[in-house]
Order: sequence, then C-alpha cells, then structure tokens
Amino acid sequence: MQNVVIVECPRDAMQGIRQVIPTETKIQYLKQLLQCGFDTLDCGSFVNPSAVPQMADTAAVLTAISPDVKDTKLLIIVANERGAARAIAFRAVHSLGYPFSVNETFQRRNTNTSRTDAFIRLRKINEIAKAGGKELVAYISMAFGNPYGDTYEREEVLEWAGKMVKEGVKIISLADTVGSANPDDIAYLFSKLIERHPGVTFGAHFHAIPGAWDTKVEAAWNAGCRRFDSAILGFGGCPFAQDSLTGNIPTEGLVAWINQRISLSLNLKELQTAVAMAPHAYGN
Repeated sequence: MQNVVIVECPRDAMQGIRQVIPTETKIQYLKQLLQCGFDTLDCGSFVNPSAVPQMADTAAVLTAISPDVKDTKLLIIVANERGAARAIAFRAVHSLGYPFSVNETFQRRNTNTSRTDAFIRLRKINEIAKAGGKELVAYISMAFGNPYGDTYEREEVLEWAGKMVKEGVKIISLADTVGSANPDDIAYLFSKLIERHPGVTFGAHFHAIPGAWDTKVEAAWNAGCRRFDSAILGFGGCPFAQDSLTGNIPTEGLVAWINQRISLSLNLKELQTAVAMAPHAYGN
C-alpha cells in the first residue's frame, strides 16, 4: 500500500486572515509543527505581497525555521518564475507548489492570464524547480466545480492532469477550491487518474464546512488516494466560498480518521501541543 502523506497547510490557513500575524508567532508555530512528524509542511509563499500581504515575511520565516527542519519537507507556493527563483534559493525548501486552474474564469481573475499561458508558466516553473534540485507539486484548482456557473467537465481535469504528467510532474493535487466536491466526482477522478498514471502521486486538497469533510476523504481514500492536505482546527479555505465557515480539512480529525484504518507515524503529543497553539497562531 502507498504510504500515507499528510501535508499540513498553515500557509493556507494564515493567508486569508486580515490582521497581520507577527513573524515571531509564525516562526514559533511552524517550529512546533516541525516536531509533529508531518511528511510536508506548506509553510509560505513567494507571491506578490499586495495580493497576499500575510505571506510577505516568508523569507524571514524560512530563514528562522530552516535549522529545525529534519525529515519534514517544506513546500512553498509560487505564482511565477520570479517566486520560483526565490524559493529554490533556500536549501531547506523541498517542493514548489504551483496552482493551475482548470476553470478559465478563475485563472483569469487570479493571474490575468489564460489557462494556456498559465500552463506555459507551469512548464517554466517546473524547469526552475528541477534546476534547483526541487520538486514541483501542481495543484489543479476548481477540480470539482466552480462558483461562476461555468460548465464543469470531469474529463477536463483528466486532460489537464495528463498534460502535467507529460511534463514530468510527479505530484498533482486536486483542489476542492470552493468546497463543492461530491463523493461521486471524487471517486471518479481519483480512480481514473491513479489507474492511468501509476507513477504519479495524486493528492486531495479539500475544503468543507465543519463536520462535512469525512465523506470526501472516504471517497478519495477508497479510490486509492493517500496524500491529503489539511490544517489544524480546519482554519483557512477559499475566499470565494459563499459560506464563511468553509475551511480546510481539520488535521486532528483527519489523523484520527486515518488512524482507525492504519497507524500513522506522527507524534500525537506534539500534535496536541500544536492544536493548543493554533488559535493564538491564527490570531483567534
């Protein structure tokens, strides 16, 4: 059985918070998360600070936490080649995450470019990542629908994922950007993708309202997915979601769910400490 990978996403949890979280608070929280034994920590982004001001201190945060990195992989989100070049300069960074939208409207609203041009950028970022000895994690945003009333086709997701595989991308996560994923679509996409591309890891980045995430995880799990993104206490989510309660999958719930099926090699004591720290870290 494929190893289970949990990607803890404090970056996703923090980026939408309006009040600026002190850099030192972020550093202390991330250092605690590094003690938990997560496979990957999505800990920052090199994007335009005017677009995501909360992440403007990512370089300072990386510099401070790098000495504490042991087995956990650090993932940094980038939106263009400039961000990719900044990310690969940090030895402790293992992966670059690039969000590509399968929905044309969302792509244009976020990057003022088409899906075709965004894919060209993905190709260039992948080249930068490889040259810097890093790994690209491609996120397919709006993989389960969109809030604009645009036509949604599951086959488009399969098509774009196939193009990424041809570019040599080895990790692709399907993002439930607005929390609209249903079990049927989840099961279909993961089963098809895993069957067609056996050498590629397909992950799930789900958003949901509290208490409505487990059916999504179960559908992905039963279809063979073993890589899941989450955030402690379910903080974060998509700014386009109509329901302000829509957030990430809660890590502590996900861990308990998986541990009922197989035993995870996480330090649960350190995880409990991180859960207790999270409200302060997120300014709530």
